[in-house]
Amino acid sequence: MTQNDPHTDPTRIPPPGPVYSETTETVVVRDSNSGWWIAGILGGIVLIAVLWILFARGNDPQTDEALLAAQADALAAQSQADQALVSGQIAGAQASVDIARADAARSQADAIRAASEARAAEARAASPVIIEREVQVPAPAPVVSPTAPQN
Repeated sequence: MTQNDPHTDPTRIPPPGPVYSETTETVVVRDSNSGWWIAGILGGIVLIAVLWILFARGNDPQTDEALLAAQADALAAQSQADQALVSGQIAGAQASVDIARADAARSQADAIRAASEARAAEARAASPVIIEREVQVPAPAPVVSPTAPQN
């Protein structure tokens, strides 16, 4: 490998050493406060808007009275709902008691019927059973003996 570039002119004399070049650019920045002015104005507008919202709202006594009335209505409705729930539970319990009474009456009737059937079966078992029927007696069979005359 050589230091010579084959595409260069061979008659040209190379420079005596490395050549350095520098390029400097000058950037001019102007000192400006316009961004700070815009931020300050926007901050002031926001502060005025927040103060306006806080002080314009105020406490309206009519609203407080309406709120208290609404809470009283809600409590009344809740108490009515609670009363309806309790009365529903009482009605459900009464229905359960009625069903239990009906089941008890049905069970008692079944027990009475079973007792009467048992007494009837006991009475039938205590009386003697008499079975009557006519039995046909067969005619006596002729007796065949070796000494009897045979026809």
